[in-house]
Parts: sequence; structure tokens; C-alpha cells
Amino acid sequence: MENRLSFRNLLFIGSMLFGLFFGAGNLIFPVFLGQQAGSNVWLAIIGLLITGIGLPLLGVAGLGLTESASVFDLAGKVNKTYAYIFTVLLYLIIGPLFATPRLATTSFQMGLDPFVSDGMSKIVLAIFSILFFAASWWFARKPSKIMTYVGKWLTPIFLILLGLLIIVAFVKPMGGFHGTPQGGYAQSPVLSGFTEGYNTMDALASLAFGVVVIDGIRLLGITDPKAIAKDTIKAGTISVVLMGIIYTLLALLGTMSLGQFKLAANGGITLAQVFNYYFGDFGNILLALIVIVACLKTSIGLITAFGEAMHEMFPKISYQVLIAIASILPCVFANVGLTNLIQYSTPALMFIYPLAITLIILAILSPFIGSSKWIFGMTTLFTLIPAIMAGLEAMSFAFKGQNWFNSMLHFNSILPLANLGLGWVVPALIGLVIGYVISLFNKYYK
Repeated sequence: MENRLSFRNLLFIGSMLFGLFFGAGNLIFPVFLGQQAGSNVWLAIIGLLITGIGLPLLGVAGLGLTESASVFDLAGKVNKTYAYIFTVLLYLIIGPLFATPRLATTSFQMGLDPFVSDGMSKIVLAIFSILFFAASWWFARKPSKIMTYVGKWLTPIFLILLGLLIIVAFVKPMGGFHGTPQGGYAQSPVLSGFTEGYNTMDALASLAFGVVVIDGIRLLGITDPKAIAKDTIKAGTISVVLMGIIYTLLALLGTMSLGQFKLAANGGITLAQVFNYYFGDFGNILLALIVIVACLKTSIGLITAFGEAMHEMFPKISYQVLIAIASILPCVFANVGLTNLIQYSTPALMFIYPLAITLIILAILSPFIGSSKWIFGMTTLFTLIPAIMAGLEAMSFAFKGQNWFNSMLHFNSILPLANLGLGWVVPALIGLVIGYVISLFNKYYK
């Protein structure tokens, strides 16, 4: 039996993890960052990389360091009830309710909608959603094959297509690395890039995809928990290094595009303009292929992760039934419209994201501070209150004008770092200190 993976297998698993992470959103936002940052693009990239690749790596590493077999296992360090609630909510948010439907909607709007007449958009979206999730379901039927499907097939296709644009863009640049920085990128480009990376929500996905990596390593014959932990971290490092390189190149591409185009409303518009500039009408087809492949591989990963996690928690429900549910529901929700999906998913994301980050950080710190239930429990408890308020604040469209809601918003706004969307940080630190002190007291005086 092998006690460590070969570099070739590590490369395949790292490629698979990159493919699972890198959806259409990861393709778009670095380009938009580059346009907004202008001459400050290098500083903005530093901030982007800290959170855009740092948090996903910490999530994967946290699972490895704690030798956790699943998100449920890691969240169980708080308590079993919390583990059930957190795990189900996490997988529903990044799975069939919000993130997965957006993959089909985004790939349609960027890839196919430009070729469809206005009157036919809804019908074509419905047909495309059925085909998209039928393909996702087909690839997800055998989780043991996900490394082959994503790591060996779809990711290389995606990188070849995207690499074609990047090579041409740097051989024949549209402009230099200059331009007038916009908004926060003028005064604090590093912090603005940091916030942009924070908003990718890849930290949530890292917990789910980290488990897929662990399962993939086991399928390759590695059984020792410490060896699995080390290989998980190595594969995560390969993935995020590749992500960092592509983020950097796309951000620079966005800045160079200012030599030919004005600041766009989003990175998708800029990408379409750039592809058309270099490849003409063929560029629209090339962009469609890139976006659809990017979204498809992430969809396969999310459906697989949902099926495996829910089957582990509720073994009486078969994996095949679960992935069918995880394919049918997003197929329906994809036709609600991207704007509505974003509006209703944001409150859920704002609530669960602080809880996920604190869980990841505690996992990373566990070799130094231990994994006492007091540490995990108190940190989570103190994070929970500002997380609830952040989620409610994001639901302002539903509670506008109500006095109790305005009072709650005022209380939330006085928390340190609340203006950066990080109002949970100080309460979490307080909870961590209290939990750590109690754990020491129990250790020495029980």
C-alpha cells in the first residue's frame, strides 16, 4: 500500500481542485478588478491573492491538519447539533439552492445569450438548464471518476482555451499597466483587492471540495491519516498557485484593456470585448466555450460534494437520489433569474461565511491551541450574533422601514470593522480568548 502520492497524482488532484474552484465568477472578477485598479493594479493583486487564494488554501489545509473526514466531522468539534445544522446549510447554499443554479444562469448569459434573440431567451435558458444539469448529473454519477473528468479532461480544456487568449493578449497588448484608479482602488488598493477576494466565497467551497480531495487521495490507496493530511495540503497548494497565476494574468489583462475600452459595468462585458477584439466573431464562440466549461466542472464538483456529504449524514438516502435532487432543484431555480438568485443568496452567504471562516481558522490553529469544544464552541457562539445581524442586514429589501430592523442595523454598524463587512472579527476573537482560557482551566484544575 502506498504511503504517499506520486507527484503525477498530486498534480492531477491539484488540477481537479483548481477545476472545481474556478468557475465563471473567478474568471470575471479579476478582470474587473484590473480595470478598476488601473495603475494600482499590482497592489490590488496583492490584496486579491491574500483572500482569493489564501482563504481557500486555509480551508483545505484546515481539513488536513485536523484530519477531519468531512465538514460534519470538523463542525462536530463545536457539537453534534451544530454540525448537522451548519453542514446541511453550507451544502444547500453552495449547492442546489443558490450557487449551483447561478452556474447555469451565468454560463448562459455570458456564453449563449448574445446569440439568442430577446423573445427566445427564456425558452433557450430553460432548454440550456436541462442540458447543463443533465451533463452535470451524468458526470457526478460516479464520484470515483471525478479526478478523471475534471482533473484530466475539463480543466486542461479550460486552461488551453483561456491560455490562447492570455498569450495573444500579452504578445499584442492593448495598452500598458496604467489608467486612473476608481473608487477604493485609488486610496487603498490592497484593502480593496482584499475585499474583492473575500467576496468570492471560495472559503465555503474549500470545505466542500477539500473533502472531495481527501476522498480522491483515499481512492488512490493512501490510508494513513497523516499522509492524507500532508497530500491534501500539497494538492491544495498546487491548486491555489495555479489560481494565483491566472488571477494575476486576468487582472493585468483587465488593466491593459483600458488602452482600447472604457471601464465596463462588470468583468463579463470586458472579457467579451477583449475576445472580440482579438478573435472577431470567433471570439464570441471561444468565450462561450470557456465559460460553459468553467461552470460545468464546478457544477459537477458541487453536485458530487452535496451527494457524498448528505449520504454520509443520512445514509438511508442513496447517493444517486441525492445527486438527482441536487441536479433537478438548480435546474428549476436557474430560471428564476440571476438578479433574483443573487438577491436571495446574499443574506444566507453573509450569515454562514463568518461561521465558516472561524471554523477554518480554528482548524488551522488547532495544532497550537488544541481543539477543545470550549474553544470551538465559544468562538462560534460569539461569531453567531454578528453573523445573524449581517444576514438580516443583507435582507434590507424585505424589512425596509421597520423600526426594530433599523435599531438592529445601528447596533451592527458600531461593531469594529463593520464598514468592511468584518463586524464578526472582534467578537470571534473575544470568544476565542474566553474559550481558550476555559479550556486551560479545565485542563489544569479538573
